[in-house]
Amino acid sequence: MGLTGEVSRFVATSRLDDVPADTRQLAKRSILDGIGLAVAGARSDVHRIAREHVAAAGSAQAASMLGTGMQGSLRGSAFVNGIGIHAHDYDDTQLAVAVDRVYGLLTHPTAPVLPAALALVEREDGSGEDLLVAYLTGVDVACKVAEAIDPRHYHDGFHTTGTAGTIGAAAAAARASHLDTERTAVALGVAASQSAGLRENFGTMTKPFHAGRAAESGIIAADLSARGMSAAGNILEARRGFFRAAGGGYDPALIEGRLGNPWVFADPGISIKPHPSGSLTHPAMWVVLQLAREHDLDAAAVERVTVGTNSSMPNALIHHRPTNELQAKFSMEFCVAILLLERRAGLPEFSDEVVSRPDVRALIERVDFTVDERAEAAGYAEMLSFVRIELRDGRVLEARGAYGKGHPRNPMSDAELTDKFLGCMEWAGVPGSLGIEVAARILALEHERSLRSLIRQLESHFSRRPKGASRG
Repeated sequence: MGLTGEVSRFVATSRLDDVPADTRQLAKRSILDGIGLAVAGARSDVHRIAREHVAAAGSAQAASMLGTGMQGSLRGSAFVNGIGIHAHDYDDTQLAVAVDRVYGLLTHPTAPVLPAALALVEREDGSGEDLLVAYLTGVDVACKVAEAIDPRHYHDGFHTTGTAGTIGAAAAAARASHLDTERTAVALGVAASQSAGLRENFGTMTKPFHAGRAAESGIIAADLSARGMSAAGNILEARRGFFRAAGGGYDPALIEGRLGNPWVFADPGISIKPHPSGSLTHPAMWVVLQLAREHDLDAAAVERVTVGTNSSMPNALIHHRPTNELQAKFSMEFCVAILLLERRAGLPEFSDEVVSRPDVRALIERVDFTVDERAEAAGYAEMLSFVRIELRDGRVLEARGAYGKGHPRNPMSDAELTDKFLGCMEWAGVPGSLGIEVAARILALEHERSLRSLIRQLESHFSRRPKGASRG
């Protein structure tokens, strides 16, 4: 059995009993995070555009577009929810194993995988266990594929959330559709021919489109396979297949025999974001926030800030003088400036209005983002960041960090994660009491007999809105 066959068998035969309890808990935390972000993302402009696109394609109502009280087709709902989860760049991120893999190639696994699984399990009124198994297998496939492909894939401009995410979404959709090993292989073959996404679109609405399109492509791939579509049975490893065409090759040791062994949630882990910005900003942001709190810094007292990282990090954080909220998410300078000014950097801070504030613009000019030889020597698997803050009174504060809040080595507690979820609910206008009830159900997901019941409880707030009221 080749690699594609191995992946297909893993997807078709894995059971929740195969997953350790602590790994399940980590997966449920990311599902909670993803659902909260999908609801918050419904307020974004890109989500509105996506909803209008789906509505124009037809009126089929098979699954929920979270945070709207509306439904769409399976593929349309997966598309919209994937965009919603990634709209604010606030969703979880894969971590690296190999030193040349550039932080695990920065795949956002939940944004493409969860919407595909959600749509199918909701349509069939499956259980929480059905969702968990489909999600776990899809995330493991997406992350192991991203980890294994030659780093050229990422360096040359592919966005793995859109590429590996499509394959992971197809795996989740195949599992949720109860496809056997042979049909799952066909779904992977169809998915690989749809995988796409280019990093030059970072800082634009097209970046979350990558996640939504990947989720939709997973649905399409599983559906076509179930209807009898044919595809190459060796699409991952073939000479003209995914790994060779998209990256020039892959490292078999990073995927063969490693699916669910260990599960990616257990090792190396998935990082949950504390801020709606590129994850490469987070170690420096953690350091800046700690220094600001420890020394009770007033932004007006700051003469200059220098952030030094390895040379690969500026390759993703490309907006040094951002002019809008999307660019600010990929601006180390903005992220540092807003923390010094506000001591927080959440959804309200990443807005066009805040980015345009004179005090923000002025402080950005005093932030230097540079390459530091010490960070370069640590390798591209690390997000090591060196922060130097020069104060107007002559004092100099220095610190370093490699793990932002939410990293498995610096994790959010369940309470902190729930607070983030409730913040997303508040952003969307959901009452706190409803958010608390929904969060408790998600964190006990394997005991849910009806996923549809859970989603209806969440969506009840939006369904009760007056007819014609704005939905974000």
